[in-house]
Amino acid sequence: MPRRWIAHLDMDAFYASVELLRYPELAGQPVVIGGGRRHQPELQPDGTRRFATLAGYAGRGVVTTATYPARDYGIHSGMGLMKAAALAPQAVLLPTDFERYRQLSRAFKAAVGEVAPVIEDRGIDEIYIDLTEVPGAQDPIGYDTSGGVRAVAQEIRNNVRRRTGLTCSVGVTPNKLLAKIASELDKPDGLTVLTEADVPTRIWPLPVRRINGIGPKAGAKLAAMGINTIGQLAATERAALVAAFGRSSGRWLHDAAHGRDDRPLETHAEPVSMSRETTFDRDLHAVRDRAELTALLDELVRRVATDLQRKGYAGRTVGIKLRFEDFKTVTRDHTLPAAVADAAAIRQAAGQCLKRVDLTRRLRLLGVRVGALSRV
Repeated sequence: MPRRWIAHLDMDAFYASVELLRYPELAGQPVVIGGGRRHQPELQPDGTRRFATLAGYAGRGVVTTATYPARDYGIHSGMGLMKAAALAPQAVLLPTDFERYRQLSRAFKAAVGEVAPVIEDRGIDEIYIDLTEVPGAQDPIGYDTSGGVRAVAQEIRNNVRRRTGLTCSVGVTPNKLLAKIASELDKPDGLTVLTEADVPTRIWPLPVRRINGIGPKAGAKLAAMGINTIGQLAATERAALVAAFGRSSGRWLHDAAHGRDDRPLETHAEPVSMSRETTFDRDLHAVRDRAELTALLDELVRRVATDLQRKGYAGRTVGIKLRFEDFKTVTRDHTLPAAVADAAAIRQAAGQCLKRVDLTRRLRLLGVRVGALSRV
């Protein structure tokens, strides 16, 4: 029976790296992605570009991602841009360009598929890959990338770089759980191959939160039990974990700490819904800012419709998401008699949803979702 090899591929600072392809003069600088249209670089008469910075930023935007030099200042995804500005006012601020990111996402996945076709899509910048049956994967491993599954993984990384100009980090292990951890060990632009024998030396010294599935609450509960590393978790009796976390979770924690995971790749997962949303730079009022809100809603609807049509789906349930100035969030859904994918039908249904919301408070976020999807 062939030895099982599962890889996790994670693109390095994906959105930021895509922007550095477009603006190579920013290489090595702290760059934050998350600005709006007004932060678009300006071409100067001498052919150079003038970039916006975080200095003096005022607004409600959040960091989508940042380059590694920006992360050295403590900036991370999900952080408010005003807080990021306090940490690194000199950092360059660029607007997001999700159309370009999706284009490069499709390109890197196609590049992987040319080498290893069995892929589980986990999002715009990461995938799992089954390398077990790929020619050469069962050969003896050469630690200088000269043979075995290491060489296969290196071929994948090379192909991604040839096709996109971007780097990625890959972890290759016997299962998905370990592969996810391994892909982070030598970032950026890293390749890590681990076997079961490497678990005590490479995995057990890591914090328990490095296991995908252990969140803040479970991490805090484990810390209260004196369990901070994966090795300490592995040394804990299964019965003690079951007593503290319940039968299912306790057993899973024990197995995860020992690197055991037999989950298959999910290669044909169907999406439940497709959505788009945007957070405003300033709070908007439904009456006084009606024209701006209408334009934003129309653009969100257009993007959702484009996503549906490109991926071959239509949906019967159209929903809206509103977040008010006090951060309270409401959603409303409208179910149609037949599935739709065109912008006009989605826009009309979204309008019906809006009629069922009290719009006297100012808004900070607007979103559109289409669910109950079916293939067309």
